[in-house]
Amino acid sequence: MSEQVKTGIEWARRRYKAKKFIVYFQAFTNTYAPIDKLKRIYDEGIDHPDVIGISIGTRPDCVPDQVLDLIRSYAERMMVWLELGLQSANVETLRRINRGHGVAEFVDAVLRAKRYRINVCAHVIIGLPGEGPEDFEETANLLAALQIEGVKIHSLYIPRDSTLARDYLAGHVRLMDREEYVRSVCDFLELLPPHTVIQRLTGETSADRLLAPDWVLDKRRTIEMIEEELERRGSAQGSRCKFL
Repeated sequence: MSEQVKTGIEWARRRYKAKKFIVYFQAFTNTYAPIDKLKRIYDEGIDHPDVIGISIGTRPDCVPDQVLDLIRSYAERMMVWLELGLQSANVETLRRINRGHGVAEFVDAVLRAKRYRINVCAHVIIGLPGEGPEDFEETANLLAALQIEGVKIHSLYIPRDSTLARDYLAGHVRLMDREEYVRSVCDFLELLPPHTVIQRLTGETSADRLLAPDWVLDKRRTIEMIEEELERRGSAQGSRCKFL
């Protein structure tokens, strides 16, 4: 772990001229282990003088109180984020995409994290199969009502050799074009509280893993278009929020 962190830091220094770093436990479920093992892994991950924060990605049904207590202990000396995958506030969508948990588990995890004073970042996907504007609005309103501290917004893309790819090639999955996605993201942002930190505006992947749509490879232009659309509307994050 320490060697991996060191390598990542050296890469980020060269590419971004960064000086301080947040260690991101991203892949898989990073709270699903005995407490002593989790502490050992987290401690090793932050054991570098230039690490000033830790971000831990996991499932909302895998954060018991003892894990939250451990995470809280790091918040006493550095920036801490707990990242929870929600994807949608529509229970039927979660069942359809085989998330393995519902909305209730997400709400429970967020409310318990708040008791431990841990910042939560929710992951959502705009454009999941079968969803439309009313579903995106429902998801945004749930996050706003919970006063979520951060959000990462992902676009839906189709990885090669996946179940989703088979469904897409069979004509069962409709993908948004970039213009529709941009409008939907702007609608979503307008419903979130202005203090919610937007940590991501679109997903990304490598060209060799991507089946469709091609526009997700141009992340910079997508972000520019979101900014342009908000400016065109004369709008901003929080302009239609119901939970201020």
